[in-house]
Amino acid sequence: MQTPLLNLVLLEPEIPNNTGNIGRTAAALGCRLHVIHPIGFDMNEKARRRAGLDYWHLVDCVEHASWDAFLAAESPKRFWLYTARTTKPHWEATFEAGDYLLFGKESSGVDESVLAWFRATHGESQMLTLPMPGSDGLRSLNLATAVAIAGYEALRQLRA
Repeated sequence: MQTPLLNLVLLEPEIPNNTGNIGRTAAALGCRLHVIHPIGFDMNEKARRRAGLDYWHLVDCVEHASWDAFLAAESPKRFWLYTARTTKPHWEATFEAGDYLLFGKESSGVDESVLAWFRATHGESQMLTLPMPGSDGLRSLNLATAVAIAGYEALRQLRA
């Protein structure tokens, strides 16, 4: 298996259309998509066909049974958490090939235990946000949009 440009990590995604769009983005960028269960929908082949995901065979997707299973399988060295719970804009990050970019579920982001683990293991400096200067009343961007913004900023920096 080819080394991916980046590893896009979805923790417990809830909306199949977002995951489908993120899969397309991952394939376009040459990234590996990690989907961590539990998830809010079915990802079997029949469900993908029904959703019109005829490109899914091009997606380098790895599913993990849980957060702990993901950590055991991957052991990310360079890890970035995208969250509304920080003020560091994502353009202040310096990305490297193979980095892991973590995104929480659509309804609530990452839960407190994962947030605490991330802070203890990687520190606040690895937590990024997508600034929304015109966002009075908005709490976040759509997950697929956020992943695309993050992935393309990393690509810009890496000039791949």
